[in-house]
Amino acid sequence: MFLSANASVTAFDSPETWSSLLQIFLIVSAIIAGNIIRRKVWFMRRSLIPSALIGGLIILLLKAIPSVDGCIDKHFMEIVTYHALALGFIAMSLRAPQKSSKANTMTVIETGTLTASTYIIQGVVGLLVTVPMYLLWRDSNIGGEIFYAGGLLLPMGYGQGPGQALNFGTIYQNTAADQGISFYGIDFGLSIAAIGFIVGSVIGVIYMNILNKKGKLRMNAENVVDTHKLSDYESHNELPHSESVDKFTIVLSIVLFTYLLVYLLMSFIGSLDLGNFGEKTLKPLVYGFNFFWGILFGTLMRTVLKWLRKSNIMHREYLNDFLLNRTSGVCFDVMIVAGTAAINFENLKIIAIPLAIVCVLGALVTFLYVRSACRKIYRGYEYEGFFSMFGMLTGTASNGMILLREIDVRYETPAANNLVLQNIPAMIMGFPILLLLGYAPHSLKATLITLGILVAILVVFTLFLFRRRKTA
Repeated sequence: MFLSANASVTAFDSPETWSSLLQIFLIVSAIIAGNIIRRKVWFMRRSLIPSALIGGLIILLLKAIPSVDGCIDKHFMEIVTYHALALGFIAMSLRAPQKSSKANTMTVIETGTLTASTYIIQGVVGLLVTVPMYLLWRDSNIGGEIFYAGGLLLPMGYGQGPGQALNFGTIYQNTAADQGISFYGIDFGLSIAAIGFIVGSVIGVIYMNILNKKGKLRMNAENVVDTHKLSDYESHNELPHSESVDKFTIVLSIVLFTYLLVYLLMSFIGSLDLGNFGEKTLKPLVYGFNFFWGILFGTLMRTVLKWLRKSNIMHREYLNDFLLNRTSGVCFDVMIVAGTAAINFENLKIIAIPLAIVCVLGALVTFLYVRSACRKIYRGYEYEGFFSMFGMLTGTASNGMILLREIDVRYETPAANNLVLQNIPAMIMGFPILLLLGYAPHSLKATLITLGILVAILVVFTLFLFRRRKTA
């Protein structure tokens, strides 16, 4: 039986039917607008600012208009940012491991150490700003907006991007609220992430042009087009295009099914009675680390599918690196737009002073530290190494690759491979740091202990990076 006309109107004309979809329309419209501006406005194109960030900033500026702000669902944007982070990492983890003969193992370990140590120095700088501000201004009219542990959101925004900035910003905001402190942690973290993209792109391009004028590097004048096709990534036994189900449908289904496993794990841990520490520290971290569980289950899923193929239980290759790259690219673009759009314009004005100080000092220290370390690590390609790492440690890996491509268009130096392969050592060395970031906001004493431990770890990592190397 067909629905009556009145029933159809009731079912499909209600606000609930369209509300979430309208928010998605807003995100994709912002991406299109950002891409048009980046392509047509010369200085925006030259700045290398991602189109997704431009789109997010457009929404953020429009939110200054009260009538427009009411049409944007902040909570929905936060949810999209949270899930897009995990889905993007799952898609990346399902790809076949990249093999490279160019990347030296020790250099990869040093690159991972540089990543972890930069997170630490960003956290130290952030705390050296927010702890004194909290102690000096907590009784003033703006002191209530300063949280002593808020500076630790600097490495989450600069080093990790909008997804982790949102995750830890939520944890810090809720923890501060439990202590009677009004701290807009979500807006603070997401604002740092948005500013980080601009820092990595704009400062990176300015410094690149300075070096170019000094004759220290040669920027690429040619426009290189990515000519890779889907067929370049296909194996001989993949699911054919003529199959009854679309190849991309299968790939996307595997990504989403993997995320279902992540959800089941987090739900199981969340259902356990872990006491006061578990409720306030462990469980928020479990849900905040959805990207980490995504990497873990993505790697496990890829291993299982590979075993099924070798055992002749499964006869088709259902994963395709080209489609997985596109999936992760879409997720990260959407994450950037939604994360920037989730910033509350009114809250942004309230946290402007600590935000500006943290971001400026963070950018300066990151630039100087990464620049000095790259001179020691990357002999013969220090500039390529610097731009790839600086772009990543203030934005995302994509920013690093974009900057690198300006001076190493065909990725002939090991810089690109170092950037990809460093993730494993960086994750191993960075995981304890993430645990400390979950411990710090529970009291001022815990934050000061965290600061001391971070400084001690930073000393060890820095001594390793700047050690005297044997000459051939």
